[in-house]
Amino acid sequence: MNDELKESIMGALELVIDPEIGIDIVNLGLVYDLEMDGEGNLTVNMTLTAMGCPLAGTIIDQVKRALADIPEIKDVEVNIVWNPPWNKDMMSRYAKIALGIK
Repeated sequence: MNDELKESIMGALELVIDPEIGIDIVNLGLVYDLEMDGEGNLTVNMTLTAMGCPLAGTIIDQVKRALADIPEIKDVEVNIVWNPPWNKDMMSRYAKIALGIK
């Protein structure tokens, strides 16, 4: 996957807002890795801010919808992983400022 496509994917994922926190999943640091095969099948490895998050299904659906308009992507699989565990240090400077975290 080239840098331009990766940038488009990450830009689209910035539209997916964590409903509990109100910040997008990219700036929260929830997106760990993107893997795409030659057929256009994209796997998004990501985590959630808390295990057992009741909104996991909603977030997965939003990720798939956000990526639906990128022509290079034929199919999206969202893989929720818990390792490494998410912590507030993974957030971008923007997210930390927005949430008042130093």
